[in-house]
Amino acid sequence: EFMQTFWDIEEAQAKAIQHLVSFVRDKSAFPYLLTFTEFITFAMKTHTDSLKLQVDGCSLLLEILSQALEQDVMTALDENVTSCLLDVVRKHSENEELLSLVCTLLMMISASEVAAENLGKAGVIPDLLSIVRKFLHNEKICLSCCGVLWSLAVSENNVDQALLKSAVPVTSAVLQEHLRNGAVTESACSALWALSLQGCLTENEYEPTTALLLDAFRMNPERPVLVKNACLALASLLRLSETAALRFITDSKGSGINLIKDAYHLHFDDPEVVESICVLTNEMVQYDDVVLDMVSQKMEELLFEIKNCFPSS
Repeated sequence: EFMQTFWDIEEAQAKAIQHLVSFVRDKSAFPYLLTFTEFITFAMKTHTDSLKLQVDGCSLLLEILSQALEQDVMTALDENVTSCLLDVVRKHSENEELLSLVCTLLMMISASEVAAENLGKAGVIPDLLSIVRKFLHNEKICLSCCGVLWSLAVSENNVDQALLKSAVPVTSAVLQEHLRNGAVTESACSALWALSLQGCLTENEYEPTTALLLDAFRMNPERPVLVKNACLALASLLRLSETAALRFITDSKGSGINLIKDAYHLHFDDPEVVESICVLTNEMVQYDDVVLDMVSQKMEELLFEIKNCFPSS
């Protein structure tokens, strides 16, 4: 009632948000906090010039949504929430701290098909790409933006293909910049996989993207999700291009076949990783030169082993 009564008074809204923060760690208060998301975003939208209110509001929303995820509670966030967050992005496009919070929120809510659709309709992609270009050094921003791009690319709703295509070089730049950061690389590989499935890469991008994915694979072999996504992204590229397939086996830093064999021995007990290796192998065998290399490196032994370990799959 207080927030509704004094909706136009910035100080009142700021104090109300600060008061709500004090209840965040009280688990019994969580169901009530969930009902406040609408009031928080309305306050942010009304007082968009107030940087402190935006930071406090985003931090509070982040706490509420994080708890909702922890407790496996579905949160219905309507179009007003996505609209509010995009207003923040566009109004405070130079503030790295605030953008880091907003991008994390966007990634979290984009997991919902409805929210992803709303974000796509609102034209979020150019905003995301602009943020990443400006703050390419920021691991948190890059991870979150790649997460949103993945959600938009796999969404059943039609997202402008030209916009998705423009995301490829930016996502590749993220991967190049953060190859040694497993979490960011994982997110970027997921985005590249989704973009490749949507046919967003040009012929000129097949080979350099293959090399980049091999680097990501090579530097983070212990991360099962990254290995799975890298294999699936590579499979998508090899399906489209013999040039990508040849780069896969002749990369100057080492053949992709050795990477596959090493990944299997690291993750032989993870069915999802093994399945992704099989998907990639299935694309490799369509090219004669690649098959010759597979035979010379005794890939058939690995395939027999996989077949014996997963007889029912």
